[in-house]
Amino acid sequence: MASEFVMLTVPGPDGDREVRVSSPNRVLWPELGITKHELAAYLIAVAQPFLAANGDRPVSLERFPEGVDGERFYSKNPPKGAPAFVAAQTVTYNSGRRHPQLVLTEIAAAVWAVQMNTIVFHPWASLASNTDNPVELRIDLDPQPGTDFADAAAVAPALREVLAESGLDAFVKTSGNRGLHVFCPIEPTHEFLDVRHAVIAAGRELERRMPDRVTMNWWKEERGERIFIDFNQANRDRTMAGAYSPRALAGATVSTPVTWDELAAGVDPGSFTVRSVPERLAEVGDPWAGLLDGPGRIDTLLEWWRRDLDAGLGELSFPPDFPKMPGEPPRVQPSRINPENWPAADG
Repeated sequence: MASEFVMLTVPGPDGDREVRVSSPNRVLWPELGITKHELAAYLIAVAQPFLAANGDRPVSLERFPEGVDGERFYSKNPPKGAPAFVAAQTVTYNSGRRHPQLVLTEIAAAVWAVQMNTIVFHPWASLASNTDNPVELRIDLDPQPGTDFADAAAVAPALREVLAESGLDAFVKTSGNRGLHVFCPIEPTHEFLDVRHAVIAAGRELERRMPDRVTMNWWKEERGERIFIDFNQANRDRTMAGAYSPRALAGATVSTPVTWDELAAGVDPGSFTVRSVPERLAEVGDPWAGLLDGPGRIDTLLEWWRRDLDAGLGELSFPPDFPKMPGEPPRVQPSRINPENWPAADG
């Protein structure tokens, strides 16, 4: 018996494409009954802001063949047989290995990714035209046990002030889970390690101002009930769910850009879902429209980094799967050798 499928008409830069989606009635989010077909329709509905945030850059696909309650795996490289409209760009990973990585240049490629059971899209901070130098400085505000989204929302405006003092304009989005992501457009003049150091400098400055509410401690047992500034999300080949990407959570939440006024008034991250975000965009538009139009520079943050180095504050720990980095403190300490203590990415 032939397998069930639908052909979807997808707008493209040179006219419509027909994209085949097999098993369209496969349920991806069991609690809500959201199907593979509905997810593909969602991406078509949010095509313009989704591509602005995730397109023309290396992207990793988080795939769930049996839906959000099943096993997951990541795809970075274009598989054999990928259609011609699915692009790729050779990138350098932290190991020094070079390999082609997927790039989305039109929404048909994202719909094809859904056909491949993709739910979460993880874009790099750099564009395909220059994968080594980020165009965004990204800061992940990650609530720790005993804190929640409201605590992250209370910290975010102070982070915005710190970034403004350094000359950067900050944009904010929900993570789709409990945290917040703060992005600043930057000129692609520095490579990933420099941008990581800029993030650390901003985080340390925020921690000095809010020591009871913010922490830069990498090891979980040292964080307490505070918001963790996950500086390692700024590393090369470290990504977070992109703007307008769904999350593999029971409520089919979406990582959603919001305005600073909305954040101050109080937003419910659980209200932004695959079913609600298209209507939100139709009503209020995209708060991140033109995000990359006015990039800033990280020079001031790097001056802060060097100031802190002179004051005796050195490099911070890298993830356990990274090569040992120059200046990095010892990684394995007796109470922290258990991988269960390693921080989880992307709150």
